[in-house]
Amino acid sequence: MELSEAIKNRRSIRTYKKQSLLEGTVEKLIEAARLAPSAGNVQPWEFVIVSSPKTKRALCNAAYNQKALEEASIVIVVCADEKRAEQTYGSRGKNLYCFQDTAAAIQNIILTACSLGLGSCWIGAFKEEEIGRVVKAPRDVRPVALIPIGVPNEAPPARGRRGIGEVMHKETF
Repeated sequence: MELSEAIKNRRSIRTYKKQSLLEGTVEKLIEAARLAPSAGNVQPWEFVIVSSPKTKRALCNAAYNQKALEEASIVIVVCADEKRAEQTYGSRGKNLYCFQDTAAAIQNIILTACSLGLGSCWIGAFKEEEIGRVVKAPRDVRPVALIPIGVPNEAPPARGRRGIGEVMHKETF
């Protein structure tokens, strides 16, 4: 699938078929993530792959009972290592760059999942400390997003987008 097709076809998938992922799929997703740009090439991301029903249930509980987290074949918990970013860029690295960098990695994951015919959803609504406890995140490593991934059990229609003329400005607002 061409990148432009993945961008146009990607949808937030919240229901999944009970199917395992093909061998090597997780590695393809993480490879795409680790190739994302990062400030100063610091690469402050960490990825926890969750597949056990018990742990997925705990993630679901900490994410306001979003059932997609239980239904998906796997959940990728994307974390930002604030200390790693801070060592190079001080407070701006800790408070901004590490989150921008992990966002780029997340986008690579969800577009790669789409290109492989898989569904995913970028979930940011969760109790951060609880997610950190579930995955035993070290101090200074913050959960940023939960990404359920699996074979889609739905095909949501495209949602409306603001037009180019509404979002693009030349030189100034």
